[in-house]
Amino acid sequence: MEDFRRSYLRLCKEGGTDAQESVLAQLHDSRTGTGSCRLDLRGQSVTVDTCSVLGRVLQSDAVFTEILLSDCMLSEEGVKLILNGLCSNTTVKVLDLKGNNMRGTGSEALGQLLVRNKILRRETENKCFILCADLRWNNIGLLGGRSVLEAMQQNRALIKLEMAGNNIPSDTLRAIEQSMNHNADRQSTLRESRSRTQVLSKEIQLLKDEKSRQFLSMMETIDRQKDEMGRSSRNSSIRLGQLQGVLSEQKSSVNSLTAKLQMTEAALALSEQKAHDLGELLTRVKMEKAELRDRQSREIKKEQEASALKEAKLLKEVNSLSEKNLQLRNKLEETERRCKTQQEQIFELKQELTNTTAELKLRLAQTEERLEMEKRRSKQALEDMDSLRQKEVDHLTRHQEESERALQERILKLEGQRIQLEEVLSCCSKPDLAGKEQVKVAEVTRVRVELQEQIGHLQAERTAQGGLKEKIAALEREMKVLSATHREALLDKESEISSLLERLRIREGEIQRIREDEAQRASFLQNAILTYVQGSPLAHFSPKK
Repeated sequence: MEDFRRSYLRLCKEGGTDAQESVLAQLHDSRTGTGSCRLDLRGQSVTVDTCSVLGRVLQSDAVFTEILLSDCMLSEEGVKLILNGLCSNTTVKVLDLKGNNMRGTGSEALGQLLVRNKILRRETENKCFILCADLRWNNIGLLGGRSVLEAMQQNRALIKLEMAGNNIPSDTLRAIEQSMNHNADRQSTLRESRSRTQVLSKEIQLLKDEKSRQFLSMMETIDRQKDEMGRSSRNSSIRLGQLQGVLSEQKSSVNSLTAKLQMTEAALALSEQKAHDLGELLTRVKMEKAELRDRQSREIKKEQEASALKEAKLLKEVNSLSEKNLQLRNKLEETERRCKTQQEQIFELKQELTNTTAELKLRLAQTEERLEMEKRRSKQALEDMDSLRQKEVDHLTRHQEESERALQERILKLEGQRIQLEEVLSCCSKPDLAGKEQVKVAEVTRVRVELQEQIGHLQAERTAQGGLKEKIAALEREMKVLSATHREALLDKESEISSLLERLRIREGEIQRIREDEAQRASFLQNAILTYVQGSPLAHFSPKK
């Protein structure tokens, strides 16, 4: 606190400005207060020069955590100087600039402070940063609100920012509030990850302590085995010394007893062999002990490396599982939206299928009725045409027969008349021959003309009969064409009905398959989520209750 006061006085002296008594009084009150870390200048009239000096002092200050400058009637330049000074500060957590009529320039300086505060946070992880700011009852406006919003897009630390009474649109205020909520959520997530990291570190430390205890117990076991081997070697040496004393004491008696001496020498050789064997055994035990110590050291080193790798792997798995959990949550929401959309589509398809089925049934009934009417009409037309053709054929046949009979009778009659005329001509006398010849010639001429006329009538009737026959043949061909056309129309209607039924069956199959696919996908997604939740490694590393 005293350092801040001295720095303030020094910079005022260097700048040639007078120190404000209100600021000095506040610094004196803060110095006399116990544990005070607040620079409270609320309601004081702070000049631009004082703001400049305060901004320069706050650049390197590490004492104050709260700066309260509400209702100080700061100018735009004064606010900018103080905020620029706070850009390099890493200890201030709370900033109060309420009721200072701050405008666009001050808002831009505030945005730079928020962005710079985020950069300082990244470079100095162990230091504090601004968490709360009070900017109520200023005149920031639309442009200033946008500057603050753009700065909030980059700041990840500020969790409380009060902006009431600044003529800022409601959508900008909502966006700023949403950014602060994101920052609060991010801080809670960081705290949770730190707590999980501490739990994992504690568990790793417990594993290290357990390994150390196991190593110490193994070393104690090796020391006990070494002590037991030393005691057995000492016992063997003592026993060997006792045998040598007995041999020296009984040397005189042994000289007389050769056989007993040989037995004693054999026993002595056996003892020396045992001592030699014990020495070799001791050497092997020492070598095994050295090998065991080297192996233990290698195993401990490997376990330490494995523990470090396992710790890194666990941290990576925790991060990946967090990301995967977020992705699965987003995927679950997307799947729920898609399921809802597809259910609506299925309902629409059902409605469309019902409408289409009703329409097809109605069209099918109408088509069948029209087809039946066409069949009856065609059948009636064919029957009428057959009866008419039969009547015309019968009439023409009767007329032709009557004409032929009349012609034959006329020809026979004319032949009889010709024969009679020839007879009359042969019987008549020559005087009457000339006059009658003329009469007969005239009669024959008339008869010939009549015959020619009759022949012409017969040819005309024959031509008319040919035309009637051609007309009959044309009517028969037309009837065949009409019957073929009706048959083709019937076949087309039947094929159209069958195709409509097939389309209806395919549409029902598609709807059923869509339902089954959606049900299967929903079941797969539910099973995957349950499997992920049940088999998540986070459940194994969570702190024990």
